[in-house]
Amino acid sequence: MANKRSLRKYIECVCGEIAAECIIASNVIEGIDRKAMEQQVVKVALMQESALRRVGVTFDRRPCDFENGRAYRRARNAYYRAAYRSLLDTLHSDVEATVAEMNKALPARKN
Repeated sequence: MANKRSLRKYIECVCGEIAAECIIASNVIEGIDRKAMEQQVVKVALMQESALRRVGVTFDRRPCDFENGRAYRRARNAYYRAAYRSLLDTLHSDVEATVAEMNKALPARKN
């Protein structure tokens, strides 16, 4: 992600789409477990809240802690890259778990 703003928009978009799919599926699909879908919407909201809270990380060192500005920028960029990668990996694993739970709530197929 380019910056915190775009990362926040991405998280809100992904979580909003998943919640919308849960709500639409619970209203449209016959025989779906509505309680499970409601629980998934709540889990998605908590997942979004947690992810948005983790976006606001800050680099805990100052430029005077480094020998020059270049070393500071490198360390800061590496820190943010690792933090955002960790956040996105966690978000993607949570999304996969949510989709698996959504699929479990679907009724059995009739052939």
